[in-house]
Amino acid sequence: MKSLKLILVAAFAVIGFSAMAQVNYDDPRYAVWGNDAESRKANMLANQFLGEAVNNKEYKVAAGYLKQLLEQAPKAAQGIYTNGIKLYKNQIATAKTDEERTMYIDSLLYVYDVRLQSFANHSRYGKAYILDRKAREYLTYKPEDREGVRNIFNEAIAASHEKTGKYDLDLVTIYFTNVCEDYKNDAVDATLVISEYDRFSPSFDGAEGDAAELKNTFDTAFGASGAASCENLESLFSKKLAENPNDEALLGQAVSLMSRANCDSDFFFATAEKHYSIKPSSETALFLAQGFQNRSEFDKAMKYLNEALAAETEAAEREKLYVRIGLISIQSGNHSDAMNAAKEIKAINAENGYAPYIMGQCYAASANSEFAGQACYWAAYDAMNQAVELLASEPSIQDAAKKMASAYRSSFPTKEECFFNEVTEGARYTVTRGFANGVSTTVRYR
Repeated sequence: MKSLKLILVAAFAVIGFSAMAQVNYDDPRYAVWGNDAESRKANMLANQFLGEAVNNKEYKVAAGYLKQLLEQAPKAAQGIYTNGIKLYKNQIATAKTDEERTMYIDSLLYVYDVRLQSFANHSRYGKAYILDRKAREYLTYKPEDREGVRNIFNEAIAASHEKTGKYDLDLVTIYFTNVCEDYKNDAVDATLVISEYDRFSPSFDGAEGDAAELKNTFDTAFGASGAASCENLESLFSKKLAENPNDEALLGQAVSLMSRANCDSDFFFATAEKHYSIKPSSETALFLAQGFQNRSEFDKAMKYLNEALAAETEAAEREKLYVRIGLISIQSGNHSDAMNAAKEIKAINAENGYAPYIMGQCYAASANSEFAGQACYWAAYDAMNQAVELLASEPSIQDAAKKMASAYRSSFPTKEECFFNEVTEGARYTVTRGFANGVSTTVRYR
């Protein structure tokens, strides 16, 4: 079989020589192949033989042709590098010693370096493409060089951004998961993890499909790293803000990251209030409200929410504010304000599951031991079941809604109580009490 391959190579060589004999190598079109006609002819033949040698797994022969082409005609053709990469990846896979393997890995990376020098400006397979491929190869073959991995991925990410105006989310996710692993292995400090998360996380906003999966990987890596602890964040930002206490961007970064970590220290609240005083926004008001809600300081939470609501004109932002107002009002026992907030949410977005989630709790709060009061649980159960359907993207709230729906069902009137009040199972019933007054529901026995 090997002899047959050599015969075929020789045959192709004869054909190649015959075809090339007709070529005018002095033509400027062939200038990339060498400085004169003789070298151009030799290099074009070497390129042909390189491809044939690689295909026939004659790697030592191929390496000689590759060396010639990289030295004499590096800008001649992309195929030189395609074959060079195949050559060295095969040699890496079959290396017999660690020394051999290291040598072939270095050769592979060198091929990428020469390709970058020669084809950086190629419209399709230029700098961004080359650095993307090199970064992935580097991670595959030199994973122990942690700093090298981070550096090459940063170069690839920057090149992609330069070309398209946006970050390549796949590259970003690979890079960031490695940064998080490095932090867990004490190779980098929390500052790098936090700053890189803050740098790239906005790129995942509105992610759908494959991008949503990458976002999940990105966020999971950050959470699992342990870098975003309140202690680390406070240590980082207390130093920075001591030097630049009124830096709006720095305050915003601190508030955003610390709120995600559910920080509730005095430093967090002081920072958030300072940011709000410089740049009032719905987002910061929500951060503050969440924090004060966790502290059961409901009056302060409502203060910021109502201030933001008075100034906010965007429907989507008002919807978020009303959700927080409704939840805080429920928690503080102010069902009247909670019910009003739920109605506002529903008016803005009928598919927002928080509206029936809040309404259901308000209906249940109107219940008592009388039959008319027990009937409130039918309305509460209906609302909470609707909330379960609409809150699929909020699993923790959805679970809470399921538990409440189950509790409301267990509080339905009994068959006997329904009989004495002249209602039968399956019949329509209009509730007459409290927040559920006027709600039409269905009779069901406990």
